[in-house]
Amino acid sequence: MPLQQGSARTRQRTVLLVGIVVLLAALVLAVVLASLLTHGRHEVTPKMLKWKDRGTTKNLQEVILGRCYNYITAQYPELGDKDCLKIWESLKDAFIYKNPCNITPEDYQPLMELASHPVPCNKSLFWSKTGDLVHRYTKSNQNFLTLEDTLLGYMADRVSWCGDPSAPGINYESCPKRSECESNPNSVFWKMASKMFAEAACGVVQVMLNGSVEAGAFRSSSIFGSIEIFNLNPDKVSEVHIWLMQDIGGPQSESCSGHSIQRLISILEERNFKIICEDNYRPVQLLQCVHNPDHTDCRLCTNST
Repeated sequence: MPLQQGSARTRQRTVLLVGIVVLLAALVLAVVLASLLTHGRHEVTPKMLKWKDRGTTKNLQEVILGRCYNYITAQYPELGDKDCLKIWESLKDAFIYKNPCNITPEDYQPLMELASHPVPCNKSLFWSKTGDLVHRYTKSNQNFLTLEDTLLGYMADRVSWCGDPSAPGINYESCPKRSECESNPNSVFWKMASKMFAEAACGVVQVMLNGSVEAGAFRSSSIFGSIEIFNLNPDKVSEVHIWLMQDIGGPQSESCSGHSIQRLISILEERNFKIICEDNYRPVQLLQCVHNPDHTDCRLCTNST
């Protein structure tokens, strides 16, 4: 009987030791796997985050909400029914926790519907390579609106954003440039907004181009040349006025008879638009002269009849 009890105790001890060994082995295996997984994350994540463009604008929510409320209360109170909180949420939902190279137009569709509003006929002003000048002009002349003067463009102007699949879902360090991936959050946003802005244009529309650009004032690869020009509706737009502006004292690389402008005119004529092109549209040139009053070009401008 004592022999049998001793054998039973031995078996119990053996089972217990085996159990402890198995448990220790499982714990070691778990630690090793966790270490490998953590090591893998540290190697992959930084590579995913190192894009070439600036990261998401700091305090993005406050910036977007502040601009939205300012626009609908101080600038255009007739748009007071717009819901800025919903607009922010729809913008955030378009990119947060998403691969910044896999954004689609569908991601932004709710935002476009919430923030869009009509632009009166004869007021749409398009531009390419004249960003500072065209916006100085619309600030001094309320008769014209660029995309950046609409609610959508006003909120997003010079602001950057992109997401990341890992927490916190927003990348504040870097975002992809168009050259890295075309379907990035900012490129898709501006393409959609530009398309919608062009589709809504009616009456006489204006486009301000830069006649001092050596490569040519009209570029087929620009937003205007690749998107806006092809989304103008000939049934709604009666004329297209081209304002070809040259820098005061700068190179006069192209005039209305230049090669790229003639290519633009040809594209517009094929789409049945009437076109007027004017070199150095006087009201805009006078604005240029505010900063260069003593320059020869400006003296000639002010002395002209």
